[in-house]
Amino acid sequence: MENHQEPSLRAADVLPGALDGIRVIDLTTVLMGPLAARMLADHGADVIRVEAPGGEAFLDSEPRRSPNMNAMALNAHRNKRSVVLDLKSADGTRAMADLVASADVLVSNMRSAALGRLGLDAATLRAGHPRLVHVLANGYGSSGPYADRAAYDDAIQAISGLSALSGRITGEPAYTPAVMADKVCSLHIVQATMAALFHRERTGQGQSIEVPMFETMVAFNIVEHHGGRIFEPPLGDIGYARTMNPYRKPYRCADGYACLLPYTDLNWRAFFDFVGRPELMDDPRFAEHADRITNSAELYALLEEFAVAKSVAEWMEFCVANSIPANPVVDLADMTEDPHIKAVDLMPIVEHPTEGLYRSVRDPIAYEAVSTRLRRHAPTPGAHTAEVLGELGWDVEQISRVTG
Repeated sequence: MENHQEPSLRAADVLPGALDGIRVIDLTTVLMGPLAARMLADHGADVIRVEAPGGEAFLDSEPRRSPNMNAMALNAHRNKRSVVLDLKSADGTRAMADLVASADVLVSNMRSAALGRLGLDAATLRAGHPRLVHVLANGYGSSGPYADRAAYDDAIQAISGLSALSGRITGEPAYTPAVMADKVCSLHIVQATMAALFHRERTGQGQSIEVPMFETMVAFNIVEHHGGRIFEPPLGDIGYARTMNPYRKPYRCADGYACLLPYTDLNWRAFFDFVGRPELMDDPRFAEHADRITNSAELYALLEEFAVAKSVAEWMEFCVANSIPANPVVDLADMTEDPHIKAVDLMPIVEHPTEGLYRSVRDPIAYEAVSTRLRRHAPTPGAHTAEVLGELGWDVEQISRVTG
């Protein structure tokens, strides 16, 4: 039987969070903003999630045990408190103003025009609260012609070049089967927020930050793919040859699939010896690293040809012995049984006060001096409305008007 003790009971988790004492208002929906705010919460920030009455459709999909408490909610909203406010009402507007006045950071992915109508735009808020870090995470930068376009992950994958990369290999563009743009941009929100807080520690001044999904993903996608197009005039096409290779894929072995990735000269010499083709190391197409990158299609086609002759276990034994990067292909559904994942306790079973047992996914990064432990389970919508408003000095009658 697995141990269902709360992760917060571990001895190492008495350490403080790096953002203890920082209050963040999470005025975001779907995944990009909520995930970023959760990472700030993991670092100890008092993250107060402001939700609209009625909940969020994204969090109400099956499977779930309670409304708005599906797997994404349990993962993306841990370590937060939840306040439900109608921002179009007088009491909701006042409550939000009091919350912002108490905060260090506001993160929102509402469109700029909507924030302006609510009086939550950066210019309005920072005029009375110059220490505030105001983070706006939208689809497109405000100075460009796409500024008012709606944006979701698929739309950003399409316009940022990510979908077209698949098309260059298969002949047809495709979406990555993951909410890639949201998750990548959430990391940029976190690093930008922490940089702004560090700047405030030095200067005493907050600032406004824009994290545009489109520009962020173009910059992310082009790192290895700029190729000859980085020069003016161009010296070649866009795209990194090794990753644009149709044979770059998990290879079919005798009994399954595996990633086989010889990389260094020593790796390839050992590999060619193992498959009985040592002469290939002297082939001018494969003799040096630059040659192998240029001729990666032919090289990886050979990998595919050789892979099927041995089992996954045989390949792993050989590759581990020769320090060759390799791994079996593992389905996400089987990840909880992976011996390494078990040993590092990445996904402990914990008990939610309303949702019962579930697998929490801890922060995978280990810190010596601070903790990102599970402090609070993901709250049901509005679970902390009365608590937070009480902390802001609201009396029982005022709170009852907001909570109904």
